[in-house]
Amino acid sequence: MRQILIGLLAVTTCLCGAAQAAITDPQIEAVIKQIKASQIKYYDDKLVAFGTRNTLSDTVSETRGIGAARRWIADEMNKCAATSHGRMTVTLDEHIEPVGRRVPQPTNIVNVVATLKGTASPERVIIVSGHYDSRASDVLDIVSDAPGANDDASGSAAVLAMACAFAPYQWPATLVFMNVAGEEQGLLGAEHIAEVAAQEHRHIIGMLNNDIIGSPVSDDGRRDDMQVRLFADGFTPLLKTVLDAQKAAPTTTLARSPEESRKMIDTILRSGGIDDTPTHQLGRYLKQAAETYLPGFHVNLIHRRDRFLRGGDHMPFLERGYAAVRFTEPFENFAHQHQNIRLENGVQQGDLSEFVDVDYVARVARANAAGMGSLALAPTPPQDVGMKVTDLSNDTSLVWKAPVDKAVTGYRIVWREPGAGIWQHSKDVGLTGHELLKGISKDNYVFGVASISQSGAVSVPVFAQPVK
Repeated sequence: MRQILIGLLAVTTCLCGAAQAAITDPQIEAVIKQIKASQIKYYDDKLVAFGTRNTLSDTVSETRGIGAARRWIADEMNKCAATSHGRMTVTLDEHIEPVGRRVPQPTNIVNVVATLKGTASPERVIIVSGHYDSRASDVLDIVSDAPGANDDASGSAAVLAMACAFAPYQWPATLVFMNVAGEEQGLLGAEHIAEVAAQEHRHIIGMLNNDIIGSPVSDDGRRDDMQVRLFADGFTPLLKTVLDAQKAAPTTTLARSPEESRKMIDTILRSGGIDDTPTHQLGRYLKQAAETYLPGFHVNLIHRRDRFLRGGDHMPFLERGYAAVRFTEPFENFAHQHQNIRLENGVQQGDLSEFVDVDYVARVARANAAGMGSLALAPTPPQDVGMKVTDLSNDTSLVWKAPVDKAVTGYRIVWREPGAGIWQHSKDVGLTGHELLKGISKDNYVFGVASISQSGAVSVPVFAQPVK
């Protein structure tokens, strides 16, 4: 299988060699071409037609409510799976949510999950998600229409389109396409999947959440259909893990223990790596992949876990130690979110289909697909990446260990100035476990190391931690 060479910059400047050119993989290009605006419109309109998809709404009707919506989503996912030659399976992930603040009676939460099993390293998992539930002004209102065309039929439509586009092809890693419920009730569906994943020690290398990706227009008329926001921060969840452990025993299963989180925080603070957690690295990688495959499209990488004081379905994964990010449109029009449908002072309120730009949703879905495909084709990252600190020097000495992956045929060192959001420089060093960067001071730059396969695919870089 031909794989992807993802350069870590559109034009990578190397201080010690030739620039690394970014090239694209034909299989990923084929997937991107399969994601159509017309398909997005069909999915979005169909979800809106269920009237309300409130998590507490009707589960019996064939035409209205969350039950009808999830059965339709499962049917569509199975149509996608039919093209996968048996590699994709569709399941309903269910649990009973007890009475809580936004759940007045025990409620069955059902996530619709399509899993495309990897062919070479199926234990490595990449998840893309949208939530199919919706809400009116009152989150407990199960009677009023709650079309949720943007929040989040747009994300659900994107996930469906990606599932169908990826299904016919073989991928080394496992790809999971999930439409979750209970987001508006408190991230209930995603919380359940993340908790089970942590309990079973699943190797999730990236979780991509798509929530409110339907409109490039703000409430004051500004329009930018050539960018998307990508929220990526892994430091805040580390702090939360430690603080929660100091107050009481954690109530959830974590991918890393509080003690491991405490050590990681200490290392990050000592080494200046506050913007270099696995989630930060995932964000940089996804940004570069999207901008490589979609020339002119800009991924606005924001080092926050979500919008100010708000959240989404990636957060349960973040809080359990997984690398997880959120895609969201460049602006938000709050008159079209969480509002009963009405005219107020001549302004249309409500999350209606007329305010969704399906061409834009398709573009964001393609950006996701570029990142997912790149991650799926990439080799395993190096292990125990370190920066030697025993000697005071203006040089930088890096060491690392080879992963258990025969596909790895070399390594790429990347570095950037501490204030830079993305990697600025790189050097390919072949199949070795160490490199001395002469005249490049560890005091002036942040460093990482990525694996490269024979076909040119590049892994997510791993931050170089201080070692003796």
